[in-house]
Formats: sequence, C-alpha cells, structure tokens
Amino acid sequence: MGIGTNLKKLRTKARFSQQEIADMLGLDRNTYNRWENESTDIKSQYIPKLAEIFQVSILDLFEAGKKDAGDNGFENFVKDNSSIPHTDFQQNIIINITDSEAAKVISVQLEELIKNLKK
Repeated sequence: MGIGTNLKKLRTKARFSQQEIADMLGLDRNTYNRWENESTDIKSQYIPKLAEIFQVSILDLFEAGKKDAGDNGFENFVKDNSSIPHTDFQQNIIINITDSEAAKVISVQLEELIKNLKK
C-alpha cells in the first residue's frame, strides 16, 4: 500500500472530499487526485501539511496499518483551519521516498524542523 492509498483512507475516514483537501492545501483538485492515484509524486512541502490535516505523524502517511486512521481526532479538526496558509512558497523541494527506512529518517527530521519553526 502506497502513500496514495493511505491518503485516500485517511481522507475517507475524515469525511473530507478531494476538493476540500485540495482547497486546504491551495491546490487544484486534480493535483490532489493524482497524488491519491499515485500518478504523480507529492511535493515535499505538502507532506507536513497533510500530516497536520489528518492529525497523524509524517511517517504515518507513508506506512500502512500501523495505526487506525479513525482514532486520530478528526472530529476536532476545523475545516477552515487558519494554520494552513494559502500563500506562495519560496522554494520547492521534491523528495521521492520509496524506502521505509528513509521515510522514517526524513519524517523525524521534518518533525524536528517543524517544531523548531513553531518556537
């Protein structure tokens, strides 16, 4: 099971449409659809935002079956969450992660970076 399948499972359990997720990310619905279908890679800048939307760790986006996606507090998420900015990004970095060990390492590093940025 790939990240696209995980995204679809998380989105379905959260009862969001593809359009709603795309709007939260400031994307076109077709772009998000291609991520779920795994026909295009997710740009790395969106990975932390997806984890925040679905209230899971970054690693959980890449790993299947580790947690029940229904137990992540979706009911507490407000759909027009102002913590997800709809602004232009200064730099794009694309990381294609196909190795679960690499996903673990980068998820820890990204989570640490995000914590430091929020301080």
